[in-house]
Amino acid sequence: MPEKKISPYGSWKSPISTEMIVSESVGLGDMEIDGTDIYWLETRPSEGGRYVVVRKTSDGLISDVIPGGFSSRTTVHEYGGGSYLVDNETIFFSNYSDQRVYKVNVNGGNPTAISRGNSDVRFADGSVDELRNRIIYVREDHTQAGEAINTLVSLDMCDETDGTIAVEGADFYASPSISPDGSLIAWIQWNHPNMPWDSTELWLADISESGDFENQRKLKGAPGESICHPRWSPDGLLYFVSDLSGWWNIHRYEDNKFTQSNNLTPIQAEFTQAQWGLGSQYYAFISKDLIICAYNKNGEWNLGELDVTTSKLREIPTNFTEFNRSGLKAKNGITILGAGSPIKTFSIYQYNDKKLTELRSSIQPKVEDVHFSIPESISFPTSEGLTSHGFFYPPHNPEYNQTKLDELPPLLVLSHGGPTGATTTTLDLSIQFWTSRGFGVLDVNYGGSTGYGTAYRRRLNGKWGIVDIDDCVNGALFLAKRGDIDKEKMAIRGGSAGGYTTLAALTFRDVFKAGASYYGVSDLEALAKDTHKFESRYMDSMVGPYPKSKNIYQDRSPIFHTGKLSCPVILFQGLEDKIVLPNQAEMMVDSLKAKGIPVAYIPFAGEQHGFRISENIQRTLEAELYFYSKVFDFSAAGKIKPVQIDGLN
Repeated sequence: MPEKKISPYGSWKSPISTEMIVSESVGLGDMEIDGTDIYWLETRPSEGGRYVVVRKTSDGLISDVIPGGFSSRTTVHEYGGGSYLVDNETIFFSNYSDQRVYKVNVNGGNPTAISRGNSDVRFADGSVDELRNRIIYVREDHTQAGEAINTLVSLDMCDETDGTIAVEGADFYASPSISPDGSLIAWIQWNHPNMPWDSTELWLADISESGDFENQRKLKGAPGESICHPRWSPDGLLYFVSDLSGWWNIHRYEDNKFTQSNNLTPIQAEFTQAQWGLGSQYYAFISKDLIICAYNKNGEWNLGELDVTTSKLREIPTNFTEFNRSGLKAKNGITILGAGSPIKTFSIYQYNDKKLTELRSSIQPKVEDVHFSIPESISFPTSEGLTSHGFFYPPHNPEYNQTKLDELPPLLVLSHGGPTGATTTTLDLSIQFWTSRGFGVLDVNYGGSTGYGTAYRRRLNGKWGIVDIDDCVNGALFLAKRGDIDKEKMAIRGGSAGGYTTLAALTFRDVFKAGASYYGVSDLEALAKDTHKFESRYMDSMVGPYPKSKNIYQDRSPIFHTGKLSCPVILFQGLEDKIVLPNQAEMMVDSLKAKGIPVAYIPFAGEQHGFRISENIQRTLEAELYFYSKVFDFSAAGKIKPVQIDGLN
């Protein structure tokens, strides 16, 4: 074995390059089954972020089933999800550029539109009504002045229309689900100011011979109860997920009168995650008596089989720690799911005979497992005598000797988006990019994150910009006190809501020495006034009703308190972002420049909320590394394009 090198933290030469991260990477999700064929959705940075439906036949042939020039991505709720479905070898998909629904035969041909050409009318989360040759969609109509109008509509599979309204009146709809005999439909709906993880309602209607939704009635949904994923068993019983117990558990109505429902999984585990996107599910029927399901316990996911006759849940042993994102599907004796682990990137698998067979991986790293930092699950004390959680990745590179270094490593704290969301331990090369160069990384599941029960998720209510900051700060100080990292070289980074936490932590706490904001919020008031419908009342619960709580919004907005910020910041922003508008980043940059605080700003034309283009993703990582090398005074390995940092001596 060659002698290990000795070099300062941050300067290690890594085999994990930005090119490796993006060159062959794809995003994976939205799985479907049709006959014996399996389908999934791929997001391809190498194709400008195009979303492609992929098919695997029973004989193993894998191919794209929507042609170039089309991208299966809906912008309902802006975040989308549920952009396509498959029925009898026909793909129905929402095309990104015009938001029209198209159909195309999976064996080839040109897509033809079944909705009119109006990009202000969007469709998602469809459910096929076989008896009536139509699809029940969530529709979002932006054609009128003011707030978009959401409804459930029926869209004929053959005619070119904008659909016929079947259900209206609520602010939001999700998950239309038709019973096996076609006589009933269940769905989820909710109203402002709630988000789907706050309060939702389960509704039911009879479908008449003419196709109308008759006798519409609310089945369940007390204030403060979050319900999702209505599904029908093969024998026609209605199942759903509810957090009435304090955890998102699977429930069932015991007969077709829908008078009594029971919790089939009364354990401290979550059988879903925050419903940011449409079309996902985390349980499916293998038979009328057996469910395969994914569930989260203390931040790590498990796979299980639930016998609905006994409510016995059997864990399926695997080496994976994540079974979320788009969840899983089961149909026609086939089960498919997404999974990942600390040494395996997220991949699509087929589950059969108690074995998982890989169908597609998000990336095949050209580097051995020995280079990967394995996360440690940590719990640490935080404000108000509570405990919070995260995953610590120590710096790791087998070619370097840390024991002979007379220094401690820098720390990069990650604040996930949402903020109602969660991080996982699935292998993420963008984390290993840092650990293999000599950084420690703390990925924080701050209060407000999912996976730890409803009470933990509600810690952020009224306290966004307080609880999340405290948890990121206390997690970092916990590691510093333990002797894992250098307290004087701690940085924080995050995207979207995580970008807000980053900017707020740098502004209102004197702990971190640098930060990186990706399309982050700097002005809560501007977000409350300018953002899209889905999130327009999100901050009512996390900050307070606006404008009544205007003072709180300003008190917690970094843009109004840059005088308290005294350390370098780098900001990245997509210029077509409709969720956090570019003016948020630009105002922050202008203010920091005026006060002489070191700041770098890199905007990207053609990018939205979350970067999808390969060269832009590469540029952000390299620029951030360069930025830290100047702030923490080390020489980054390799050739990196410099970044202009205004105000840095």
